[in-house]
Amino acid sequence: MLANYASTSKGKQPDKILDLCCGNGIIPVLLTAKTEAHHIVGVEIQSDVADLAQRNVELNGLQRRVEIICDDLKNCGEILSANSFDIVTCNPPYKEAGGGLVNEADALTIARHEVKCTLSDIISVSAKLLREGGRLCMVHRPERLVDLLTLMRQNRLEPKRLRMVHPKPGKTANLVLIEAAKYGKPKLFLDPPLYVYNENGEYSDEINEIYERQG
Repeated sequence: MLANYASTSKGKQPDKILDLCCGNGIIPVLLTAKTEAHHIVGVEIQSDVADLAQRNVELNGLQRRVEIICDDLKNCGEILSANSFDIVTCNPPYKEAGGGLVNEADALTIARHEVKCTLSDIISVSAKLLREGGRLCMVHRPERLVDLLTLMRQNRLEPKRLRMVHPKPGKTANLVLIEAAKYGKPKLFLDPPLYVYNENGEYSDEINEIYERQG
């Protein structure tokens, strides 16, 4: 959903894309098919997960377009050029640090909790690396929406699009897709809700389209 959302950005056709917290590299790989970007960078702090992302890039023959960097995203301001990316994407850890974490070195804990980075870190780094007019596209939990909007504006990233994702019609949204533009003018557009399943419990037509499951 995030790769599809980023590919439908209203900005110019992207040439350089950065994916923070890239995990196994699925977003960079998908964006090679959904955009014409020549250079897509994925940043992942966990070395074993970054190795998996690199293998996925190589298995798909995408070494010329996709670069995987194993590093702390907070270092991106030093290792990558400022004001140079057209789009930054991020599927971040959703849960704030604390709240009964068992093992802060555990891979799933790092992926799900703000142990190695915070939402503030992600948004401030994105603001530094995006060109003027560049877009930050994120997926997060609706309960963090106020934090998202506040931090974006504090970092001169103006929220431009927002879409709620619901498990099915009649159910409360459990994800939110949001896009912000660097130095954008204030005006937020609400997209129609996205339903993952229809009333019969089957994947919705739009989800099948996003995942290219037609036929």
